[in-house]
Amino acid sequence: MRRPALALMLGIATTMPASGQIRSATSRMTCSDAMRLVKTEGAIVLNIGPVPERVVRDRSFCEFTEIAELRFAPTRDNPQCPVGYRCREPGFEDWDWP
Repeated sequence: MRRPALALMLGIATTMPASGQIRSATSRMTCSDAMRLVKTEGAIVLNIGPVPERVVRDRSFCEFTEIAELRFAPTRDNPQCPVGYRCREPGFEDWDWP
């Protein structure tokens, strides 16, 4: 499988999970590198915390019924880096009721 040129160029440690998506630890990257990696790949699995999480560039990578929610991750230089979005089903509180 193809590994991203950016990850190889930056020397970022990556592994390939069963899903075929790349998994990288955000804590070892700078904020701009993490944001660039998500933008380049479109959809990627990142080790943000104890559980790996799928992060996407925009809503086009989500299912039709899902919304894209901004996702922040700790990076080497920013504890709240806006790396991309996570796809999730909207809850009752997400609707704009009159």
